Amino acid sequence: MKIETVDFFYLAMPEITTAADGSQDALVVRVTAGGHVGWGECEAAPLPSIAAFVCPMSHGACQPVGSAVLGQRLDGPQDIARIAAQVDYDSMDLLQAAHTWSGIEMALWDLLGKVWGEPVWKLLGYERSYSKTPYASQLFGDTPQETLERGRRSRTEGFRAVKFGWGPIGRGALGVDVDHFVAAREGLGPDGLLLVDVGQVFGEDVERAAARIPALEAARATWLEEPFAASAYAEYAALAARSTVKMAGGEGAHNFHMARNLIDYGNVGFVQIDCGRIGGIGPAKRVADHARARGVTYVNHTFTSNLALSASLQPFAGVEEATICEFPVALQPLAVELTANHIKRDGNGEIAAPEAPGLGIEIAPAALDRYRVDVEISVRGRTLFRSRAGHNPGPDGVPAMDAAC
Repeated sequence: MKIETVDFFYLAMPEITTAADGSQDALVVRVTAGGHVGWGECEAAPLPSIAAFVCPMSHGACQPVGSAVLGQRLDGPQDIARIAAQVDYDSMDLLQAAHTWSGIEMALWDLLGKVWGEPVWKLLGYERSYSKTPYASQLFGDTPQETLERGRRSRTEGFRAVKFGWGPIGRGALGVDVDHFVAAREGLGPDGLLLVDVGQVFGEDVERAAARIPALEAARATWLEEPFAASAYAEYAALAARSTVKMAGGEGAHNFHMARNLIDYGNVGFVQIDCGRIGGIGPAKRVADHARARGVTYVNHTFTSNLALSASLQPFAGVEEATICEFPVALQPLAVELTANHIKRDGNGEIAAPEAPGLGIEIAPAALDRYRVDVEISVRGRTLFRSRAGHNPGPDGVPAMDAAC
């Protein structure tokens, strides 16, 4: 097969806020090859990601992603790895390239799985997919009382693990943060698994982060996620040495090497990889293998649609000892309506990567039109990209996008 088309669908809610909610917009990717279709999703700002696919060449190491993708052979996983290496080399000075390629790479795995009649996790070499305990991923409340109520609601909904993220943590007095940690624990009850994400709020300030550790230990938090900037490996290691609460991070890794450094030098106990940022499913699987060898627990990162959720589960689906996974529960309507089917908890409250071919998730065409953002990218009078709807459908009946490199 040859890669024939790569179409981008920029989607957004009518109103975008500053809330740390990645489901407010989306960049969905459709790839066609040999008459087959695969879908993926980038976890990045949609407009610059589209631009990275179609932008004019600046020089030999700053070429558009599309030039390394369109027309390439796609017969097996080795071809995905080969194209990835070409994108890395040709677009090394195009820093958005990893995000753009991530969604395309997911779509290639989805397409291959459908052609071969196998779920992606089998193409990765796993013999079976193990169930995971999903943690309800949500934001801290604006007040400790709201945090308490969100914890209670998650417990009522049957979640045994909950992650509270961002919100006011680290932005005010220490006492406010302590109150939120206490409220989160009370809301979850004594046996709930409590996970805390502070969204890099401490930058490089180890002392400010360390001041919160006693309260986190008292609340019996399992991890403290992203206390520092993504590449602040020394700071991660310094805080890890002062805490019984394990450090977690990795969603900011844009390639395998950044994730490996966080494991090897940052001394994290949990490495969290977003397939929509790191370059797709292939490099995420490589991180999962390295983490396993180092005794570090791999966890998926995703806060968007169930298409992205399925992709995020594939790299560690067959790792039995990696038992927890992120499961967004407060998604915007866009992310919910984007897919025709969803990954649901079973009778034990667990989830697993789909058994269906590819990623096992179907796109709902109506959502692509309902939330579409009209975009046109032109340079020197030449249109490089234009979103279209209502005509020129692809093989699955979904309207295509115009793109040229």
